[in-house]
Amino acid sequence: MVVPVIDFSKLDGAERTETLAQIANGCEEWGFFQLVNHGIPLELLERVKKVCSDCYRLREAGFKVSEPVRTLEALVDAERRGEEVAPVDDLDWEDIFFIHDGCQWPSDPSAFKKTIREYRAELRKLAERVMEAMDENLGLTKGTIKDAFSGGGRHEPFFGTKVSHYPPCPRPDLITGLRAHTDAGGVILLFQDDRVGGLEVLKDGQWIDVQPLAGAIVINTGDQIEVLSNGRYRSAWHRVLPMRDGNRRSIASFYNPANEATISPAAVQGSSGGETYPKYVFGDYMDVYVKQKFQAKEPRFEAVKAAAPKSSPAA
Repeated sequence: MVVPVIDFSKLDGAERTETLAQIANGCEEWGFFQLVNHGIPLELLERVKKVCSDCYRLREAGFKVSEPVRTLEALVDAERRGEEVAPVDDLDWEDIFFIHDGCQWPSDPSAFKKTIREYRAELRKLAERVMEAMDENLGLTKGTIKDAFSGGGRHEPFFGTKVSHYPPCPRPDLITGLRAHTDAGGVILLFQDDRVGGLEVLKDGQWIDVQPLAGAIVINTGDQIEVLSNGRYRSAWHRVLPMRDGNRRSIASFYNPANEATISPAAVQGSSGGETYPKYVFGDYMDVYVKQKFQAKEPRFEAVKAAAPKSSPAA
């Protein structure tokens, strides 16, 4: 099996119907697909690669003394002494930092801010086009998912970016790159390394490589898209395996609901009485998610359902 690769430029041409069907298949059957010819200039993507790699070089010394490295070194030392060791299950072999409009950004390298601002602007537009395709496939009015994410236009959807590197790992059998999880939010857009693999998605009980593809943007659907679609689209489990060779670069951006937005199938489809997911405020879901990220998503839905205020019966 191969993660679907979709030529997004065909959405505006004679093959629109077929392209929409491919996007629907990616959302329904995989929760993951790759977009090529997506409209983001390849020259800009090359600049993004460079500034992120340059940024990691400035952070590399810090990673070498980080908790994952020290923990792995301690395990290897214990193994050399003849002790029995078990793989680490609560750490990731990953160097990360987050950026969004309200936080302080790295000022070094000097081109980082300008390049990433330009990239995020292009990516935000792409995310909204992808959501409009989802609207159409779900039989919704254009802009419905975006409207739900903004609480009916009252709030700004959250758009954040996580810059990750997964350096070469001497013992990939003892630690994970990134533990298996589903993403909490809405639409995730990943610009992954085009040489070093490691990203896998769970499909029909099998872990499948998300194959490196130069210039592609990987799309995956988060938990909130699953809820809004009432389960027609699914958030997919995925993970990153550490590699002995190569420093994997990964730039993931998250187009999420505003914390104040109310999420439920009825938020986009109207009340039909057949909703299988609860109604809740996204910020409340995130409070649960940060504690249970690497656990099954179903208990998270149950937790926010239990916490949601009950409507009073009519007098």
